[in-house]
Amino acid sequence: MISLPATRTALVLIDLQKGITGLPLAPTPGGAIVERSKDLATRFRATGAPVILVNVAFAPDFADAVHAVVDRSFSPPGGFAPDWAELVEGLAEPTDLRVTKRQWGAFYGTDLDLQLRRRGITTIVLGGIATNLGVESTARAAHEHGYNVVLVEDVMSTFTEDMQRFACEEIFPRLGRVTTSDTIALDA
Repeated sequence: MISLPATRTALVLIDLQKGITGLPLAPTPGGAIVERSKDLATRFRATGAPVILVNVAFAPDFADAVHAVVDRSFSPPGGFAPDWAELVEGLAEPTDLRVTKRQWGAFYGTDLDLQLRRRGITTIVLGGIATNLGVESTARAAHEHGYNVVLVEDVMSTFTEDMQRFACEEIFPRLGRVTTSDTIALDA
């Protein structure tokens, strides 16, 4: 078990939105990730620990998107549906904090760090989609900002099992602690 103080810990869930959770994912389908995330969020809310829901969204003209030259850009098959940036149904509660990002990571260009620090948060518990993109980028930045990071392997998924395995076995142990949702205990 990993015992965490509820007053100093926040759950941060990355990109559990309509346009991402329905993509072909591995090792776990998006619907299962959403259900596990809801369960974990309920446990956090019950102790008064903050739940922060992060989505990625852009202006209609994509002027606020990153425009770097890359070898392989990403856009969903068939383009972006009008509701692709909306969080999945039944995830958000009125007490949750919302952060919208415009790149992979949830720290740069958002008020996530401010929201965490003003609440006295020293540990973030991370999950979401995609493991090796939005979750990993946010974990790296959290580590660089001095937060303790707990990465919940069964509450994240990506595009291939190899991508998931590499992130969880090679990268995440260098950024924090890797665990499953059933091993997290919050001390009130």
